[in-house]
Formats: sequence, C-alpha cells, structure tokens
Amino acid sequence: MIPTKRSWLSGCLAIALAFGSGFVPHPVRAAEPVVVFAAASLKNALDETIVAWGKATGKTAKASYAASNALAKQIEAGAPADLFFSADLAWMDYADAKGGIRPETRTNLLRNAIVLIAPKDSKTTVELKPGLDLAAALKGERIAMGSIDSVPAGKYGKAALEKLGAWDGVKDRVAQAENVRAALLLVSRGEAPLGIVYATDAVSDPSVTVVATFPTDSHPPIVYPIAQTKDSANPDAAALLAYLRSPAARPFFERQGFSVIGSGKRS
Repeated sequence: MIPTKRSWLSGCLAIALAFGSGFVPHPVRAAEPVVVFAAASLKNALDETIVAWGKATGKTAKASYAASNALAKQIEAGAPADLFFSADLAWMDYADAKGGIRPETRTNLLRNAIVLIAPKDSKTTVELKPGLDLAAALKGERIAMGSIDSVPAGKYGKAALEKLGAWDGVKDRVAQAENVRAALLLVSRGEAPLGIVYATDAVSDPSVTVVATFPTDSHPPIVYPIAQTKDSANPDAAALLAYLRSPAARPFFERQGFSVIGSGKRS
C-alpha cells in the first residue's frame, strides 16, 4: 500500500516528537577524572600507578605536580582536587588545620631519603659526616636545593646540613628552587655542581649521579601522607586512594626508590 501524503506527514511528526521528547537516548557522558595534587617528586611513580589503575578499572585520573606547600595553599584557596599527596607531614597537617582534607582518609604511605647529587660525569667525592666542609666541594659555585623555608626537600636538606655542621659554610651559596624537580634540573643541566634532592629524583634522571646519601638521623623522617580532600565530590576518588594503598601499587613506588609504609596508618 502506498502511503498517503497525510500518513507520511504524520510519520514525520511522530519521529520529530520522539526526538524532541527525549525518547532517543543521549550519549552517556564519561565520568570526570580523579584529580590528584601531588608532590613533584612523585611524578614518575604516580604517573605509572595512575595508568595501571586506569587499565584495571577503566576509570581515569590526572595528577597536578608542584611543591607540597604550593599545593596545600591551592587547596586552601579552593582549587578543585580530589586527593592530596604531600612530601611531608607538615603540609598535610596544614591542609588538615585549614579544613582542606578528610582526616579519616589520611594515610602515611611512603618514605624517602635525601641524597647529594652531581652531574653524571662529575668526579666530586664528598663524605657526609659531622664536620663536613661542603663549601670546599662547591669551589665557589652554588648548591641547588628546594626552597629551604617551604619546600619539603629543601627543609630536610637544610636540617641535614645543620646537623653535619656544614650549613653556615654554604647558606649564602644556595640556589633555591620552587620544587625539588627544579633543583634536580639545575644539576642535570650542569648549572649547579651539587644539589640535594630525594633519592627517588636521582633515580629518575640519568644525567645525574649520587655522590652520597645523607644519614637518616641527620634530618626528620621523610614521610609522604595522602588524603582525600574535603570538597572532593568525585565518586572514584576513594577507589583510587584504596588502590594507591594496595599491594597492586607497591611495585610502582618501589621501582622509583620509595619505601612503602605497611598498611599505612597515621604514625
């Protein structure tokens, strides 16, 4: 039967109404990625872990890296983050005091060490012991460190040099960087003959060599806490936090030189 003009118009109207009434399903919008504010020294390990989590779950996350102090201040100012992964306890304490995190989610997850580094081909030798004359090793040049007043690696480095009696000799020869990876880059490029960074940073850059590792008793313990932010509304944030605490994530951190702290309760 050949359709009449009226029946054809009626059919077109029905289709138009169907589209206009929402009968045709709309594409499902992908879930927003979990946003992690993380210390710069975590970049290599955390990037790998996020990729592995995504492959295992089909979910997505992205990390924003900077010095822990900068990230804590950004969270205080209302920056949209779901997780905060700090390079020391003090800046997590700051975020907690400002109401920026959910304290019940806080976990001490990793430990690290600080090392003295030099460009790869350097012949410099230094023994990190009391009475250290680091100024002699610098030969009038500067030592690269994170900001000694705010960047965790810089604070640890200053504490270690003070304990070893070397700080007064170099305090006017410090090239202070905005984060530990920036300090690493100064040495990697040969712009500074020595630098103090985390052991994990040295592992990440083949253009530097470790001259010596600072004694663990020369500075406060280097602990990396992580927590979910108070304002996080992403339903996948808790799942990523659980994954980072799980045995599945452990190899990614250990491969970069971190030590994983047990099941990660507050210490």
